[in-house]
Amino acid sequence: MSAPAKAAGLPIGVDNQQIAEVFEEIAELLALQDANPFRIRAYRNAARTLRGEEHPLAERIAAGQALPKLPGIGHDLTEKITELARSGECQLLNRLRREVPPGLGELLQLPGIGPKRAHQLYHELGVDSLAALREAVAGGRVRRLSGFGRTLEDKLRRALASRTSGQQRYLLPQAAAQAGPLLDYLKQLPLVERALIAGSYRRRRDTVGDLDVLLQADAQDGQAMAAVLRFPAIAEVFASGATRASLGLRGGMQVDVRIVAADSFGAALQYFTGSKAHGIALRRRAQAQGCKLNEYGLFRDGNKLAGRNEADIYQALGLPPIPPELREDSGEIDAAEHNRLPRLIELDDLRGDLHCHTNASDGHDSLRQMALAAQRRGWQYLAITEHSRRLSVAHGLDTDRLLRQLDEIDRLNDELHGLTLLKGIEVEILADGSLDLPDELLARLDIVVGAVHSHYQLSRARQTARLQRAMDSPHFNILAHPCGRLLLQREPYPLDIERVIAHAKQRGCFLELNAQPQRLDLDDHCCRLAKHQGVLLSIASDAHRASDFDLLEFGIGQARRGCLEAADALNSRSLAQLRRLLR
Repeated sequence: MSAPAKAAGLPIGVDNQQIAEVFEEIAELLALQDANPFRIRAYRNAARTLRGEEHPLAERIAAGQALPKLPGIGHDLTEKITELARSGECQLLNRLRREVPPGLGELLQLPGIGPKRAHQLYHELGVDSLAALREAVAGGRVRRLSGFGRTLEDKLRRALASRTSGQQRYLLPQAAAQAGPLLDYLKQLPLVERALIAGSYRRRRDTVGDLDVLLQADAQDGQAMAAVLRFPAIAEVFASGATRASLGLRGGMQVDVRIVAADSFGAALQYFTGSKAHGIALRRRAQAQGCKLNEYGLFRDGNKLAGRNEADIYQALGLPPIPPELREDSGEIDAAEHNRLPRLIELDDLRGDLHCHTNASDGHDSLRQMALAAQRRGWQYLAITEHSRRLSVAHGLDTDRLLRQLDEIDRLNDELHGLTLLKGIEVEILADGSLDLPDELLARLDIVVGAVHSHYQLSRARQTARLQRAMDSPHFNILAHPCGRLLLQREPYPLDIERVIAHAKQRGCFLELNAQPQRLDLDDHCCRLAKHQGVLLSIASDAHRASDFDLLEFGIGQARRGCLEAADALNSRSLAQLRRLLR
């Protein structure tokens, strides 16, 4: 549960993100009570809708305006939104918190623990908090529960150790929701000339621990820092001085602010962007050239060679600028020295999206709405890939419903100009590697995206063989979210990813880089493996509403971390090129 949702109440004037977090917590608590699954799903869907809603609902309520009709949000949920907007409280949430042991919800933040397992831990072992879980793990009692085992117990032990050391992490959009308003506020301060966020956020790590904020300003009289500390969303000031401050935001993130002079801003930006390993390697290079590199600049014999601009630091060390996403000491300095840095992919390189859903399955927008949104982006194509019948929780399509959608796609393609809708499916890969729909139906599609949504506990060998058999289907094109991870919730399932990549290469299949922020699957390491093998990746939004196409930004960040260039992306091809590759 996020920090705002844990508070006794929310600040009046709550934003859509905070209301969504309340609805998510309600869903979690209802799940822990084993409540009606349709009711739980209603709150989760509403939270998802609110995250995609651009207009601040609380502002409309404060102005006495009626709320717009939103997908999945009926009278009851509208009343709760109004209650939160007016009072900062939700009586249902308060009641559920009283009924559910307060520490039980924290278990849901651990990898491998969902509501069913949390319910099992509570009722079979009496585990009602992280502390109680630590005792149960230390005593070896967790592994004896049905469905747990030693592997999951070891994962929990590592996750609990991380919690003890205070290493809380946030998904990129969670971090962006807190970083964006802060940055907007800082940039409008008259005393601040420049404001940037460095650290893992700038490197586009898949999760972020805290925010490192750099300001270019005159710090001598303390006025600039005093203005920073007036940011309304600050919950706590841990420490502050004229040039440095450590803050806690109401959203839960810690922020370290540093005010830097103009002639050192570039050096500080390079230093605090990191990673630590990249910084050490760069400082060693400086030492080898008789220089000293720190957050204030690059020096030789007391003379400052560079510091005002980040690019000047690299140039003075005989290197071209290295993109922040590559700064992990994974060969980027050697590549820069030998002029082998990749020309990293950009969002504008994509010609379309090959994985999206409509309200025919578990999406929120209609086929026409998704198509028009893609058309507005100037894309050449959009693949419609609903879930197949076996994923009943997502209202997956059977043969008849899929055939009706294919007819609808034909009608829309006759109307659209500049955009082609591709007929597709996200077909379930069953436990034995067979596909959920018959070959004669798959043969009628332009694109078949295969996905795993069950049987995560298969052994490494069986899971690998399962995916290889799926790719052996003559109609199989793309393996979706190949490793099955959910960041901060579920570890990747056991898999020999190198064998899967090699099999994709042999079969002429492709892998997906799923841009959903809780997935970002493949990770950067696997992206590099696929690039090395020459296997193209589909950078896909997995959109469930038109606004989800914006999530491709996160996928591009991950792709850049994985050294991908435009030529490495399947959906950087033109429609004609794509059709040839899919055949």
